[in-house]
Amino acid sequence: MGFLRFLLAVAALPSAVALVPVFVDVFRAVATKGDAAPLFALGGGFALFLAVWAVCPAKPVRVYILGHELTHAVWGLLFGAKVSNLKVSLNGGSVMLTKSNVLITLAPYFFPFYTMLVVLAALVTRLFVSPLPCPVAWLFAVGFTWCFHLCFTLKSLAQRQPDVVEYGHLFSWVFIWCFNVFGVVLWLWATTEISADFVWSSLVTHLHAVHLTLWKWACYCWSIIPCNR
Repeated sequence: MGFLRFLLAVAALPSAVALVPVFVDVFRAVATKGDAAPLFALGGGFALFLAVWAVCPAKPVRVYILGHELTHAVWGLLFGAKVSNLKVSLNGGSVMLTKSNVLITLAPYFFPFYTMLVVLAALVTRLFVSPLPCPVAWLFAVGFTWCFHLCFTLKSLAQRQPDVVEYGHLFSWVFIWCFNVFGVVLWLWATTEISADFVWSSLVTHLHAVHLTLWKWACYCWSIIPCNR
């Protein structure tokens, strides 16, 4: 099973690469709307938490652990698990689930719980009010909460995490990377006026381009390898 996960991780690497230009396309689309306020709001929220992280010696560890365990619980519920015995303290947390899988196990590292609360609130608001009112406030909240997620995720992954070890480091890192980048694309779409068609078109275009380039490179390598044919 470990070797199979390694092969899956290697196979997913081109998609991981393709997600980077998708993010760039979406970010540029937001930037070229002619109004710099959304980007300043997003960057301002991000920078504010980064400053809090750098300056304040007391990190909001309990808040992170609560989000971490609630993320396990939410993804467990999505897959039909029974959730019980949620515990949170400064020394760690735990939650009892009746089943587990890769999504449930790795969810806290790619699913920014508090950012998704903001995104969900924005999506619900857009159902009743369009365009989304006060977009800069939403983007500020997104930037702040996503920086919170990023800082704690990197700090956690720098340590030995049983969740990551369980599925192998390469598989886990590729998996976490893909879901994090796609998550950023998702909340940019949800909190701005970027259309879903634009995001989908960019995704298909870059996935095709990366895999086509890989195929051409493989064909070229095969053509220059001497063999008895």
